Amino acid sequence: METRHRVEFGSAGEMSFLDAASIDLVVTSPPYPMIEMWDSVFSAQDPTIDEKLAAADGAGAFEVMHRVLDRVWTQCARVVRPGGFLCINIGDATRKIGDGFRLYTNHSRITSSCEALGFESLPAVVWRKQTNAPNKFMGSGMFPSGAYVTLEHEYILILRKGGKRVFTAAEKDRRHRSAFFWEERNSWFSDIWDFKGTRQKIGSADARARSGAFPFELAFRLITMYSMQEDTVLDPFLGTGTTTIAAIAAGRNSIGVEIDPSLRPVIRDAVLDAAGTINDRQLERIARHREFVEQSRSTNRALGHENAPHGFPVVTGQERDLTIPVVTEITALEPFGFRAAHEPYAGQTITPTLDGIGDEVIDGDRIDAARDADQLGLPFTE
Repeated sequence: METRHRVEFGSAGEMSFLDAASIDLVVTSPPYPMIEMWDSVFSAQDPTIDEKLAAADGAGAFEVMHRVLDRVWTQCARVVRPGGFLCINIGDATRKIGDGFRLYTNHSRITSSCEALGFESLPAVVWRKQTNAPNKFMGSGMFPSGAYVTLEHEYILILRKGGKRVFTAAEKDRRHRSAFFWEERNSWFSDIWDFKGTRQKIGSADARARSGAFPFELAFRLITMYSMQEDTVLDPFLGTGTTTIAAIAAGRNSIGVEIDPSLRPVIRDAVLDAAGTINDRQLERIARHREFVEQSRSTNRALGHENAPHGFPVVTGQERDLTIPVVTEITALEPFGFRAAHEPYAGQTITPTLDGIGDEVIDGDRIDAARDADQLGLPFTE
């Protein structure tokens, strides 16, 4: 099996390079409106945002920021196939504008926008990002009526374009191979996920300040839950490339769009750095299932079916053809992308070989990134 992974630099509000109904799944996390670190990103696309913030018009700035995002959701509605999914990681924002402090409900504004475009909302996931920091509480300390509940969660909105996806005869085989384990279903399809976020691994503080990354686990789960092997996954706010890496690991094709060209070498480095561990999550799935099998045997619980590709017991007949792919090779493609070769896991120890990914390519990317930044009017930092 071979998958391809393409990265485009520019605004996702204009994705004319993508055909209509060509995307099976969108997994993304946009800049969060009314989070101060993203103000410049939004105002670069609509200068009236700065004017509204200066005038202490928080509600107005919030709405204009979301209109910038609406352009992207409109494009997603065009490119996602009927029955395809749109998964958006978004957090609400608290902010003091002038003398007022309030919550800005990003998740509900995005939901309304996407529903107006024809997406249907499905039950969302609450992602808990709990912290024990002593300064996490807001307000007047121990006095009543002056403190605010701290925000320690974000949302993963799950939306579908129309009704259920209709699978062709050829797709049904891929669907069976792409099944997940019974015990994964029981864990993943809960409405509360509880794992930590991720730290930015970006050398430049300026680039790091302009990048928001969700953890690999979040992207990998969503891709495995809502797409099939060899499907195409889109991330219109690619950032540091987490969705690309998760798609490679899961055996899906991917397309990423990133407005900030200074992240070009960061994405290339991220894929390079991930090559040695990109199969770890798939191998962990097998290891955890084997633990589940042993636990079931220790309690005399019979698992009534056999998985043919891997030869271990499974709970349901839907898992009989489940096939775990591993990456054997990653090749750099021009102008910017990757090709990955995959094969079913059969007990082998695999570290993917790298072809065409090296320092000389990364240095060339830095030159290209500086050129693109100049054309887009964005700062470029090494």
